[in-house]
Amino acid sequence: MLQTQNLSVAYGKQTIIQDLSLNIPRGKITALVGPNGCGKSTLLKTLVRINKPSSGEVLFEGKAISSYQDKSLARSLSLLPQILVSPEGITVRKLVEYGRSPYLSHWGRLNQEDKKIVEQAMLDTGVAEFADKPVESLSGGQRQRAWIAMVMAQDTDIVMLDEPTTYLDMSHQVELMNLMRQMNDNGKTVVVVLHDLNQACRYCDHLIVLAQGALVTQGSPEEVFTESLLNDVFDLKAKVFSDPVSGTPMCVAV
Repeated sequence: MLQTQNLSVAYGKQTIIQDLSLNIPRGKITALVGPNGCGKSTLLKTLVRINKPSSGEVLFEGKAISSYQDKSLARSLSLLPQILVSPEGITVRKLVEYGRSPYLSHWGRLNQEDKKIVEQAMLDTGVAEFADKPVESLSGGQRQRAWIAMVMAQDTDIVMLDEPTTYLDMSHQVELMNLMRQMNDNGKTVVVVLHDLNQACRYCDHLIVLAQGALVTQGSPEEVFTESLLNDVFDLKAKVFSDPVSGTPMCVAV
């Protein structure tokens, strides 16, 4: 569905991703994990064509991603970036409506189906009650849900989230991870950058582990989450146990 072939990406003279070949599995939640600066966010931006490869390519449905028209690609792939800046005074409803942009006609007007999708996205994320409030008036967790609603309104097959739990307290992190699972249950393929390894194991089906811009390993949490991996990749001495709630692997530093 979405794959890279010998992908390299550089910022100026600094190579961030080097000769990376991997497949994003369809219909699953995939977590990109790895030390700071390993290229996780750079990879996400390259997958949606924000970054241009220095060599290699990204393929979507077997075709080079560079061959797709902007609107066509935006109907298939969506990205919620790490840094979110909304125009001053914009309401939640208007923000969520932006998610329908790839589907609008030349006149840029929402039809009844568009409006229905926007309303449903706000209901699913619990922000419908704030629809007419400015985004900047909301709490951090509410704002994050509003942005998630915008991505849900875009209604793409693949949804990418770059560190969506950053700056959220534990309760809102769990809320957001459950929203991510809900999107997957509704048929979306989800790719997410996470720093919390235990969260990645609990909520994600597939892990892609990166280090210094290269693929270390990938597979299910049960296959790849080991004490030796934590030591070698994260320089973390830890014990791996079974999560008493989910049964998935979890680590405790020693």
